[in-house]
Amino acid sequence: MYVIIAPIQIKHDFKEQFIEAMILDAKGSVENEPGCLRFDIIQDADHSDRIWLYEVYKDEAAFKAHTQTPHIKKWLETTKDWRDAGPSGAGRGSHTIWPPDEDYK
Repeated sequence: MYVIIAPIQIKHDFKEQFIEAMILDAKGSVENEPGCLRFDIIQDADHSDRIWLYEVYKDEAAFKAHTQTPHIKKWLETTKDWRDAGPSGAGRGSHTIWPPDEDYK
């Protein structure tokens, strides 16, 4: 598995519309990309304008395919002025250790 953990700092005045657009992108990922196994949007407990993305892909190739989809390109363009930081370069790609890939559900 290939996992992305990415913080995104949202400009305060754009939080609502940013979250709406983020949910559309997450749904597009899990519903339309066979290699995307999970796409969580997590609210930071200490900073209300920060979210964390937790994304799980079958492999790094599936993640790279994700970055080329129309829905992510639309999301990046739509939200470019609503973000103070992230996700470009802010996230981190990693490989899972446990559970083993064959046990992932």
